[in-house]
Amino acid sequence: MAAKIKKGDTVIVIAGRDKGRTGEVIEMRREDGRVLVRGVNMVKRHQRQTAAQEGGIVSKEASIHVSNVALADPKDGKPTRVGFKLVGKSDDRKKVRFAKRSGVEIDG
Repeated sequence: MAAKIKKGDTVIVIAGRDKGRTGEVIEMRREDGRVLVRGVNMVKRHQRQTAAQEGGIVSKEASIHVSNVALADPKDGKPTRVGFKLVGKSDDRKKVRFAKRSGVEIDG
């Protein structure tokens, strides 16, 4: 099964306390069905001091379920669903993602 959302995609949160926020996917956890989005779902964690870094309260991103995010349409930046289509000649076909809202290919 091909992934509809991948690392590096720009997504919009469509549910939860960060609804409407936009960010880049920095990690995709396919086995859990969760994504890590830069600047979204920030939580505070208490960090013990180590030789490498200082201790204290650190803010970092927590994962968010993939059903609560939608890909941002490359054309207008609004949330869109993702479809798949085959492009190229019959002997040299390639499966690419496209935005259902505008029909623009996402990776091609």
